[in-house]
Amino acid sequence: MNTILVTGSAGFIGFYVSKALLESDHTVIGYDNLNDYYDPELKKSRIRILMNYRNYIFYKADICDTRKLNDVADKYQIDVIIHLAAQAGVRYSLEYPEKYINTNIIGTFRILELCRTHRIGHLMYASSSSVYGDSGEEKLRPDLKTDFPVSLYAATKKCDEVLVHTYCNNYKLNAIGMRFFTVYGPYGRPDMAYFTFVDKILHNKTIELYNYGRQERDFTYIDDLLDGVIKLFYYHQTVKAGTGSYIIVNIGNGNPVQLMTFTNLLEKITGIEARKILCEKRTGDVEHTFADISALQKLCDYHPETDIEQGLRHFYDWYKDYYLQK
Repeated sequence: MNTILVTGSAGFIGFYVSKALLESDHTVIGYDNLNDYYDPELKKSRIRILMNYRNYIFYKADICDTRKLNDVADKYQIDVIIHLAAQAGVRYSLEYPEKYINTNIIGTFRILELCRTHRIGHLMYASSSSVYGDSGEEKLRPDLKTDFPVSLYAATKKCDEVLVHTYCNNYKLNAIGMRFFTVYGPYGRPDMAYFTFVDKILHNKTIELYNYGRQERDFTYIDDLLDGVIKLFYYHQTVKAGTGSYIIVNIGNGNPVQLMTFTNLLEKITGIEARKILCEKRTGDVEHTFADISALQKLCDYHPETDIEQGLRHFYDWYKDYYLQK
């Protein structure tokens, strides 16, 4: 079994990835600073679940803390790093750009240096569909040019991809970049639209539909995304160490949904009509995302199974249990 360092293990995706690896008897070293970008209590709830596994070790520390990272790598023989720690949020990056530079770029650099100095040969890391910007393409393929991001968040993720490629080329690190497409589900991020929309519908608050509800997003249910990440993890183990292998794949659903349709589904699921306001497109938003997942399917037989209504129902059931039963 492997020992895996999962950065951002208290985050939405990090929590699920850690849990799946623990259930397969791997040792997971969770690393997270539990920042207050959104409610830290939700992050602590995830950590409490993970702490029930005997093979889980947790460090509360910052991704830019070189000394702490080295302490962890000196103490444990790390086989793989799954780097998911990041400052999330497209619009938040317009208000607090320095946080994104520090966490997303310098933090990734610290992880790459850890791989180099401690000879950790395998890295998987989170990128984002945001790197595509407004490409003008219907389907977003991993081989498309991504030189024109429209938000600082996207720019930091693009920078991460370039940094990782350089380390693979220079130091023969093997890496997989995963471009995630709008992930949703139970224990999700409270700043995401599906979460805030449900909250506003239930509390009779107004929902703002930007770009007049015409924006399209390739919503990816957490179980489907997790299936892709774990299959990539095992594929990655088959690649000979020290070869400098570097690939980027999309992990999405492959079925974009218009924001208005998405909102109508939430009305159907909650049984409540939303108070909607149609607004202009916001700075930093892209028109649509549509993941071409063919490369991932060829690598590891990836086939998402959860449609948007089914996924939103699962989320709503969790939301009611977590928030409304307290």
